[in-house]
Amino acid sequence: MRLDKYLKVSRLIKRRTVANEACDAGRVLVGGKAARASYEVKPGDIIEINLGQRPLKIRVCKVSEHALKEEAAEFYSVIN
Repeated sequence: MRLDKYLKVSRLIKRRTVANEACDAGRVLVGGKAARASYEVKPGDIIEINLGQRPLKIRVCKVSEHALKEEAAEFYSVIN
C-alpha cells in the first residue's frame, strides 16, 4: 500500500492530500530517510512523522486497504 494511503487509513493523518504534501515536504521518514508518497509500506517499517510540536515515531504492524475506526490503532505501535 502507498505511504500516503497508509497514513490516511491508519488515521495518523486525517486526509490523503495532507499526507501527500507532508511526504513531498520531507516531513515523513521511513527508516531514517525521507520517503515519497508512493513508497510501498510493509509490516516492520519504522515511520517518523514530523508535523507539529512533537515528532511521532511508529512501527507498522498491519497493512490493509480498509479499516474501521476501531481497527485503526491495530495498524501501528508507537515507539518512544
